[in-house]
Amino acid sequence: MEHQIRRIGVLTGGGDCPGLNAVIRAVVKTAISQYGWEVLGIEDGFEGLIQPGKVRPLKMADVRGILPRGGTILGTTNRANPFHYEVEVDGEIKAFDVSDDVVRYAQVLGIDVLIVIGGDGSLRIAYELMQKGLKVVGVPKTIDNDLKDTAVTFGFDTAINTAMDALDKLHTTAESHHRVIILELMGREAGWIALEAGIAGGADIILIPEIPYDVESITEHIRGRNLSGAKFSIVVVAEGAKPMGGEEVYREQREIGAVRRLGGIGQQLAEQLRERCSLEIRVTVLGYLQRGGTPTAFDRLLSSRFGTIAVHLVAQGKLGQMVALKDERITAVPIAEAVSAQKMVSLNSDIILTAMGLGINLGRKQEEIRAL
Repeated sequence: MEHQIRRIGVLTGGGDCPGLNAVIRAVVKTAISQYGWEVLGIEDGFEGLIQPGKVRPLKMADVRGILPRGGTILGTTNRANPFHYEVEVDGEIKAFDVSDDVVRYAQVLGIDVLIVIGGDGSLRIAYELMQKGLKVVGVPKTIDNDLKDTAVTFGFDTAINTAMDALDKLHTTAESHHRVIILELMGREAGWIALEAGIAGGADIILIPEIPYDVESITEHIRGRNLSGAKFSIVVVAEGAKPMGGEEVYREQREIGAVRRLGGIGQQLAEQLRERCSLEIRVTVLGYLQRGGTPTAFDRLLSSRFGTIAVHLVAQGKLGQMVALKDERITAVPIAEAVSAQKMVSLNSDIILTAMGLGINLGRKQEEIRAL
């Protein structure tokens, strides 16, 4: 199939994360140097195939020096789903299906194959566009590390290192002031960031979406630490965590085209604990700091491997596939399979056992967690 390819497109969809530029760089360098193809950069995710003036050629000079840069030189958005494209018409928000227009525009641009770099949302859109005739190869991207069929996604390592650094700093002020400090981290449905950063950062309590928490168990753990002489506690909570019988906490406002955003569980938990503890409680929301900054060596290497192999898949005619890390090798899995379910934290995994062994409270008594 190699001889049939003349021009490929590349876009970055969904939230930004460290390593996106490294993937773009690898795609451009491999496509040009190995196959002599043209590369078109689609700006602002799928928005670039909906709105005019958002497509530009990418040459070697365009990717020079971007390896250590966070973010994406192409821009990104999570508000441009072609199958549900929201716009304001006469003061009213209306949704339109512009997917056929996207496929036609890609054809007009002469894009033989589109490389989509994104998480489950962007890759699900890519899969649906495939059903309409668009040829696609996927690259898994999310700091949440919740895409199945790949051992890890790029951006995750940088995110947990950022969170770990924040925890190291919070420890000193928590201990100095004898406070309970709650650090709210990202993690809508999967608790990988909170769990791994929390363990690495020495958290005392870690709350993840997979384990609805019992505030009484948390209170008991904090009181036990005080009685033992530890007059401070560090609590890590994923934004998607929720109390037993309760629901996730969402922000009140939603932007046009965007999904409802989580946020506020840290403050809610603080209020619950203030009713039960006499300690000072403070909340820090790390927010978008987790998405920013220069990627770690691990993420730079993984991103480069993903981008390079994605281009080779195009050349081999292995379309509709997503690159994935399995058994320390980059392989390919069908996009349909990759987006069929999210990768959640298994409650009988060794990382959960590690947290328990370290005496970390996971929001419930250990015997309750084992019974879930």
